[in-house]
Amino acid sequence: MKRHLLSAGDLTRDDAELVLTTAEEMRSLADRPIKKLPALRGRTVVNLFFEDSTRTRISFEAAAKRLSADVINFSAKGSSLSKGESLKDTALTLEAMGADAVVVRHSSSGAPHRLAHSGWVRSSVVNAGDGTHEHPTQALLDAFTLWRHLGSLDGRRIAIVGDVLHSRVARSNALLLRTLGAEVTLVAPPTLFPVGVEGWEVETSYDLDAVLPKADAVMMLRVQRERMNASFFPTAREYSRRYGLDGRRLRQLQDHTIVMHPGPMVRGMEISADVADSSRSVIVEQVTNGVAVRMAVLYLLLGGSEPAVSTDLSLEGPTA
Repeated sequence: MKRHLLSAGDLTRDDAELVLTTAEEMRSLADRPIKKLPALRGRTVVNLFFEDSTRTRISFEAAAKRLSADVINFSAKGSSLSKGESLKDTALTLEAMGADAVVVRHSSSGAPHRLAHSGWVRSSVVNAGDGTHEHPTQALLDAFTLWRHLGSLDGRRIAIVGDVLHSRVARSNALLLRTLGAEVTLVAPPTLFPVGVEGWEVETSYDLDAVLPKADAVMMLRVQRERMNASFFPTAREYSRRYGLDGRRLRQLQDHTIVMHPGPMVRGMEISADVADSSRSVIVEQVTNGVAVRMAVLYLLLGGSEPAVSTDLSLEGPTA
């Protein structure tokens, strides 16, 4: 892998498959009494979050700690950033602390790229979500979940449904799943497709009911009202009727088709409660897989290798 993980588009198929196979070994830790490896002992990972987050921040924190790294959580609220300190000065502070990896979430698209290529820090930079641009580790954990359920993704049909316009998850998944050989269809109202979506090399549709019967997996997206400064659909009820996944639509799916959601969910709008809690749903599993995938990413970025992962895992004793 490269020094930084900034975009799902930066990953070759070999890179992505290395992360997935490494994550599979890391995933086995979840079933062990002792869920830690000494792999990153003495390394420091900083979670630098300029936006509110629960799942992603805790997932990265858990991943780093399970690899025995020291973790520093740095939130913009209540810090010098809220007093007007620049990104550069914050970066220089982190460099002075000896950070080996900086996990960045920012409301501005491109902020992690700026940090990685500015020369302000020597640490590896991981993009944990930047504006409406990308969220590569979410795409990796989604691919890992698909891979565990469907096997090879070559030729698999994945439907991504909802607020594509504001979704960094949709963009990263479109890039990564295509790299892994899947056929991706984006489904949304015309107003929630971004300009230039035709350049993403994916199919697009306004008709959810036409896409569902062919899909091997359906990934629902949250409607990001906090990013909307205009009316993109008439009402929440109308959106749910046209683009929500409910029990009726669940019955249209093939027997093996799984239902996914990056979270947080708005139950009753993009997905009904009975679907979210159904046997088809792998939403909770995505959270578990997220820790394993982020462990793999941190391990590989900070100098790990595939053979070393197997060696380190063997040090922890037999699987419980």
